[in-house]
Amino acid sequence: MNTAAKILWVDDEIELLKPHILTLRNRGCDVDTCNNGYDAIDMVTDKAYDMIILDEMMPGMTGLETLPLIKDIRPTTPVIMVTKSEEEDIMDKAIGSKIADYIIKPINPSQILLLVKKHIHSRQLVSEQTTADYRAEFGRISQMVDNASSFNQWLGIYRKLVGWEIELSQSNDQSIREVLQYQKNEANQAFCRFVCRNYSKWINERDEQTPTMSHTLMRSKILPVVDANTKTTLLLIDNFRYDQWRAVSDMLRGYFDVQSDECYCAILPTATQYARNAIFAGLMPLAIDRLMPDKWLNDNEEGGKNMYEEQFLRRQLQQMGKEYRLTFDKLVRPEAGRKLIDNIQRVYNADFSVIVYNFLDILSHARTETEIIRQLTEDDASFRSLTRSWFEHSELFDLLKLLSERGHTVIITSDHGTVRVDNPVRVQGDRETSANLRYKTGRNLAYNYKEVFEVTKPEQIQLPSGNITSSYIFAYNHDFFVYNNDANRHIRYYRDTYQHGGISMEEMIVPFIVLQPKH
Repeated sequence: MNTAAKILWVDDEIELLKPHILTLRNRGCDVDTCNNGYDAIDMVTDKAYDMIILDEMMPGMTGLETLPLIKDIRPTTPVIMVTKSEEEDIMDKAIGSKIADYIIKPINPSQILLLVKKHIHSRQLVSEQTTADYRAEFGRISQMVDNASSFNQWLGIYRKLVGWEIELSQSNDQSIREVLQYQKNEANQAFCRFVCRNYSKWINERDEQTPTMSHTLMRSKILPVVDANTKTTLLLIDNFRYDQWRAVSDMLRGYFDVQSDECYCAILPTATQYARNAIFAGLMPLAIDRLMPDKWLNDNEEGGKNMYEEQFLRRQLQQMGKEYRLTFDKLVRPEAGRKLIDNIQRVYNADFSVIVYNFLDILSHARTETEIIRQLTEDDASFRSLTRSWFEHSELFDLLKLLSERGHTVIITSDHGTVRVDNPVRVQGDRETSANLRYKTGRNLAYNYKEVFEVTKPEQIQLPSGNITSSYIFAYNHDFFVYNNDANRHIRYYRDTYQHGGISMEEMIVPFIVLQPKH
């Protein structure tokens, strides 16, 4: 057992408990004792304890009377109640006062030792076991990376790595987190090579190995869910990654059952203009540009790039013969969520309601531009934590509760993810070159072809061209593009910010979650 656990034992018959106290001290615990509630209050005021063992029946001030006073002083310290009775009302009172655990007299030494492990050392023990489990899994994940030859296999790898990231984020072992980060980085590099080899085939020669992608998502995954359920709401959260879904999913357990926990593949560029338009149009960007040139703007053209999503969706539904009662809402500002809730009846009345929620995209950009947000999200673990905190207090969570009450099936997905960038890659371009840090398109791009995924003929991957000689380049893994002019300033400004548009597991492997209401 670990040493220096500080314990206070409060019992009016403390002299009779000396054998147990001696056992704890022999195991390295620092044990203080007293025989009444009044002294206990004074002692917890003067000293912080890791655990307090409190007798329920004491003369003067009982354990049940002492307990809330202790919790007022030390609200996070676990209190173990010792009782001679298993009467239900006594236990209800104790549990209602937030005891951590209880034991019934007579006490045996193994019970006490188990409680110390459970309530004092449990986090460290779990951390040590988790670290050991990951060390054992490291080789298996590396082998999976070496052998991965399909998108589904990469999805399995990514889900494993995300799971370990979440597990090890609580570990005290900094070195094991660094090992995981190294393994994830190596996996991302291999994933980038995999995408470069297969992307053109996915777009042009679809077969059973081709993943569901942005332009096929609506007909292959979303609409079958709509057809199978009376009421369905599609919630598309911009920039929503799979690890962020894992961070908030437990908060929905009381309202929904997870029917499907999958992912699909976002198209390149992994940017809203391309990926989200492709979802709602059911078309690749080149086809949108050719069929509806008045509704597509290239990167170098002025104007909003996502102005026609509802029209795209209605056109796709009409072509597929779907006659749903449809509502479409795009929530860009927080107050828009409250306005939608105030008018929720229109969503209830629809067969298929679509809600585009832009908050996480705003948060990602705020992290780049606002120092305090950057400090709050210094790594992926803190970014997940901030996402969870936002979600818990958001109108979005309120909206989901209402949809559960009304029996709506809910689909949660995104148009693309986002990745934390740290490695600058230098490029050169003219004034017409796009501004995105993870992809560039333009006429006169100069770069090291070994550092990018280059597409010199955009039509080969069904992307539009600003002009005849335009090409595209995409950044890998954690890279970001900077120009030679004033490069150092841009590197300082954008390093360790969240960006999207390029090739990484975080950007391209997008959650697709189907929730069935419990009510």
